[in-house]
Amino acid sequence: MEILTEKRKQAREQYRIHDTDSGSPEVQIAVLTTRISHLTEHLRDHVKDHSSRRGLIIMVSKRNALLKYLRENSLERYHKIITSLGLRK
Repeated sequence: MEILTEKRKQAREQYRIHDTDSGSPEVQIAVLTTRISHLTEHLRDHVKDHSSRRGLIIMVSKRNALLKYLRENSLERYHKIITSLGLRK
């Protein structure tokens, strides 16, 4: 679990706008993407873990809502985060 915590911390540091930023859409999207990729790997091994699958679906929906918000408010920030995270949109 420490590895996931470190990856989330690195995502916060890489995508923050200022020194104390932890809630901007870019940071939230990056952290969610880290958690989604970790949970996807978990579900490949544990196929019948339906409660974790439900959590994954909720996280993907939240990330999509944040991406939609970012696309409507700042198109250049949206394109920057999409390309840097390698998301398909």
